[in-house]
Amino acid sequence: MKRLIALFFLIGLGTATAPAPAAYAQSQVLNLQDADIRVFIQDVAQATGQTFIIDPRVQGRVSISSREPLSSRELFEVMLSTLRANGLVAVPAGSGVYRITPEEGAAAQPSSLSGSGGYGFSTQVFRLRNIDAASAAETLKPLIGRQGVVMPSPRGNLLVVADYADNLARIRSLLAQVDQDRTLTETVTLRSSSAREIAGVVNQVLNPPGADPGARNPIVSLVVVESSNSLILRGEPDAVRPMLDLIRDLDGRAETSGDVRVINLQHASAEQLLPVLQQLVGQSPVAAEGASQGDGAAATGPTTTAGGAGRRANIARYPGANAIVIAADPDTQRVLGEVIRQLDTRRRQVLVEAVVVELSDNAAQQLGVQFALAGVNGSSIPFSATNYSNASPNILALAGAAAGERNLPEDSAALNALRQTALDSLLGARGMITGGYGRSGDALFGFIINAVKNDTASNLLSTPSVMTLDNQEATILVGQEIPITTGEVLGDSNSNPFRTIQRQNVGIQLDVKPQINAGGAITLYLRQEVSSISGPLSQTNSELILDKRAIETTVAVDDGAIVVLGGLLDRNERTTVERTPLLGDIPVLGNLFKATSRQNVQRNLMVFIRPTIISSAADAQALTVPRYGYIRDLEASRSANGFSNLDAMVRDYMQAAPITAPPPPPTPPPGL
Repeated sequence: MKRLIALFFLIGLGTATAPAPAAYAQSQVLNLQDADIRVFIQDVAQATGQTFIIDPRVQGRVSISSREPLSSRELFEVMLSTLRANGLVAVPAGSGVYRITPEEGAAAQPSSLSGSGGYGFSTQVFRLRNIDAASAAETLKPLIGRQGVVMPSPRGNLLVVADYADNLARIRSLLAQVDQDRTLTETVTLRSSSAREIAGVVNQVLNPPGADPGARNPIVSLVVVESSNSLILRGEPDAVRPMLDLIRDLDGRAETSGDVRVINLQHASAEQLLPVLQQLVGQSPVAAEGASQGDGAAATGPTTTAGGAGRRANIARYPGANAIVIAADPDTQRVLGEVIRQLDTRRRQVLVEAVVVELSDNAAQQLGVQFALAGVNGSSIPFSATNYSNASPNILALAGAAAGERNLPEDSAALNALRQTALDSLLGARGMITGGYGRSGDALFGFIINAVKNDTASNLLSTPSVMTLDNQEATILVGQEIPITTGEVLGDSNSNPFRTIQRQNVGIQLDVKPQINAGGAITLYLRQEVSSISGPLSQTNSELILDKRAIETTVAVDDGAIVVLGGLLDRNERTTVERTPLLGDIPVLGNLFKATSRQNVQRNLMVFIRPTIISSAADAQALTVPRYGYIRDLEASRSANGFSNLDAMVRDYMQAAPITAPPPPPTPPPGL
């Protein structure tokens, strides 16, 4: 029977292009030439008892030859190999059920986790214990089939792989060999060296040539434990053991290297750091003062440190190189070196910008009438006059000067005084002045009418700014120094007169000391002052009146935030009426016997502050570029040719390139 079936296939398939549907026997020989693959799958299903769901996209023709009879299992594996050779895959869909689909997109289709021999498409989840899933996925990608998928899951350190069952078995074996912890972990406690310093040396030894000295090496992981001055090393045993010998050798050499160590500071000031270190070892700052101010040698007086009684620990500074010299035992040197390392860091800067705004309006109105009446030639007409303090010029001063011209000699001192008084009264008058005098019979009369309206509006806007280091006081002053008289001595008969003066700053002054807090807020100790010269005290006194606005306070401000420091909203209205009793109360006519003055002063003053933390050179550049551009554009707008000389000055005088804004980042193409 088997020979008949084999003969049937040999005769029928030798001349036909597709096999006729027939049930395969238990063992048979295949010889297919250019047969339809869908018919071949159907015949295998009848011979093996499996169920195949054929995707409509499955098309093609196959040729298969076998010399020996094949069992049902062997026939099924031959079919799976044939499908794989033609870009098709059998995906398990249940017990004895498979879906025949193209390889493309097969990983995204649902399937059971069990494989199909060595050629079925399946999905498995691998839980990794020692290696990272993301790095393992990158390593396995070249080993995955063309339509296979490998996907890491960082949450559980899982690896999901969809591929042929035989490839999954190979990946499983590979992961079992790779996912093993063969690393060695060792702890080394140093006695004479700094753990952080030794860690930097080991990193430089392990890093490849040309690598960043501060970068972590990929061979041995080093962890610094500062509390116990220890190092934890983790890596391959062959790499860790040589480093252990190197660390112990360096620590031993440091123990016998000597008792004097010179530390060159990178950022901190040796003068400011020296008292702190001397307090740690119990050394009196006075003992090392002579040495630090002289040639920089360490002080020679013995002191007792916390490391033990009787040990000598002297610290001095060398100003020429901004260096600290430590004469102590290795353990004390290590402790002080670690303190210096933590303090010798680059300090951040703070840009403090202030805005002072003052808006004021001063409106004044004056209207006054003065008259004088006197009799002459023995007339019985009494002398009468009106005189008001808010009206000028003074009619009595003018009348006195006129009377002196007639009755006093030319060289009289009284006449000169009357003339000066009248002149001062005229010079102090403002607004419109009209007047007259005359004689009617035995009566001599005169009058003066003055009217003035004064409106003054001022707008003061100043923006002082200063940059300083964290916790460092800074001052900016833009103004003048004016002389203020503090004393005067004329002496007897004006012999040996002298006057003492004191210079005083007038202008805009900002004193600030910022302190950066851990949360990003800034504590500002500041004093803001705006002063100006108002004018002389009076016409006869040349002493100056100074207008001053000052704020001295301590505030906490967030980085880049604008807050108001303080301000003043002031409004002052004053009305002065001087009049002659009874006569000034007469309606309409009473205006001739009074003087009226009205003054309205309004002042709005506000001071704002904005601190900005400068942590890096990029931050400083980002703040400098717009301000440089603002000044350059402002100068260009005021020049006749529209060009600015600022860039030329930077190039010629500073020998540097002008500051320009960095180019904008490239715009990504649409759809990304």
